[in-house]
Amino acid sequence: MLCLGLALPLVLQLLPSRALAAADPRPIVGDWEGTLDPGAQPKKRMVVHITAAQDGSLSGTIDYPDDDASGVMITAITFKPPVLHFESNSNLGVFDGTINKNNSQISGTWKQGGKALDLVLKRTP
Repeated sequence: MLCLGLALPLVLQLLPSRALAAADPRPIVGDWEGTLDPGAQPKKRMVVHITAAQDGSLSGTIDYPDDDASGVMITAITFKPPVLHFESNSNLGVFDGTINKNNSQISGTWKQGGKALDLVLKRTP
């Protein structure tokens, strides 16, 4: 029993730190642009900016260039590869999407005001 007690901390130190950390946020970090098409209303461009802190926690903002609105806070965000989820309380919007294999596009659904719209976000340089 004593050997197991001494060996466990050593084994945990030898494990790669990634195995104990949260999902790698790098594939999702960056700027993403897409267009909402609500049908009878004008299309609306949307730019999502996602950043990661040193501890891996994510944060972000949303810009709406066609409405001259920028910096709308993302109030909740999770990325569990390949699934991204984020919410914005200020506009009551929710996005759920899946990133593709080469991390260049996120396909999903934007829900706001009781409507669900398809939204494809593409990585921007």
